[in-house]
Amino acid sequence: MTAYAVVNPATGETVARYDTFTDAQVEQALRAAAAGFETWRRLPVAERAGIVRRAAELHRERRKELAAIIVREMGKPFAAAVGEVDFSADITEYYADQADVITADQPLTILGEGTAVIRRSPLGVLFGIMPWNFPYYQVARFAAPNLVLGNVILLKHASQCPESAAAIETIYRDAGLPDGAYVNLYVSAEQAARIVADPRIQGVSVTGSERAGAAVAEVAGRNLKKVALELGGSDPFIVLATDDLDAVVEAATAARLDNTGQSCNAAKRFIVVDGLYNEFLAKFTAAMAASPLGDPMARGTVLGPLSSVEAATRLQGQVDRAVEQGATLVTGGGSRDGAYYPATVLTDVTPEMDAYREEFFGPVGVVYRVADEDAAVNLANDTSFGLGSYVYSNDPEQAARVADRIEAGMVYVNIVAADSPELPFGGVKRSGTARELGLLAADEFVNKKLIRTAS
Repeated sequence: MTAYAVVNPATGETVARYDTFTDAQVEQALRAAAAGFETWRRLPVAERAGIVRRAAELHRERRKELAAIIVREMGKPFAAAVGEVDFSADITEYYADQADVITADQPLTILGEGTAVIRRSPLGVLFGIMPWNFPYYQVARFAAPNLVLGNVILLKHASQCPESAAAIETIYRDAGLPDGAYVNLYVSAEQAARIVADPRIQGVSVTGSERAGAAVAEVAGRNLKKVALELGGSDPFIVLATDDLDAVVEAATAARLDNTGQSCNAAKRFIVVDGLYNEFLAKFTAAMAASPLGDPMARGTVLGPLSSVEAATRLQGQVDRAVEQGATLVTGGGSRDGAYYPATVLTDVTPEMDAYREEFFGPVGVVYRVADEDAAVNLANDTSFGLGSYVYSNDPEQAARVADRIEAGMVYVNIVAADSPELPFGGVKRSGTARELGLLAADEFVNKKLIRTAS
């Protein structure tokens, strides 16, 4: 059966096809990973860190080649693709640099005599299920900390990303990982479920949709496996007070259109106080309408195609349904060529509409008018998601107050595009159950072993 394929969304051309693994190949991979763990975990921390650091270097050395792969696979504009490779290298290097910190014993102050420490030990073979929207970045933030810790990785990438998946495996092999320490899998959903249940798997990490996360978590729960979920989002962008509305609009547009709008933590709901609403909407609409679609390989392209024709059709269906239910289409929508979809703005969305609850995974922004700070916070929190959020105010006390009230895993105040390797990433509610990036990521899949010693 052939399920993995590179279909260039800019042209519709099927570039290559790859067969899914046979069950025998899956078993071979599981055996290799189990054996690889026994080798990898016994290497000194400094040696593991050195190999992971070399993987970061290889990302940088191969940056253009790697970027071109994901342009073909999912349509990311080339400049953004290069940026993703560079960020993945930064993340990978960060964990190599932090090796001593994330593996160090944690002494405890105890009431009795003697000593006690928490020792962090690797769990074993981990299974990662990764999405298509950031093919390198998503893998880096899962694989790098866990490899440094001494875990090993089996990785199922999205079916449209077979070549970037293979490229990452090649990087780690060329960096010096032993056999079985990082294994790329081309497997079906049914095979993935069996891998989750396999007793050799000690933990599972999923980045993707709510549906995928729930399905994997169900299997993991039945088999008593630790599972880390990073799922969808409908992040609010709250505008309360500003002396420079043009700068706020520029940030809002960038936050909505990053990765052609296909980012779980992109700003998607723009919540603007009444006194700024009309001017914000006019400027935001103009900025969105001025963001042309283009060839993802062309210099200066902001919006490439969506990941597939199916993704564009699905997004169009959401916009059409919103308009049918009473929303106002201010700009965009309705006009597309294959997988391309224009920057779109909706207003007049109410709680009775599907659009009020849905995530728009593409360049669609919904703008809301609110009376005041309380109304803004209430609207921002009236969602099943809780990933990221953005607060714009030139009143520091107001910004801090609102940030504290937002129900989300991340709040960015007066700044966008501020992700960094040392900053934890993750959400609450239906947006996930774990943290990636930062030092918190290194605590997801470890045995925090207590060692208590008499005096």
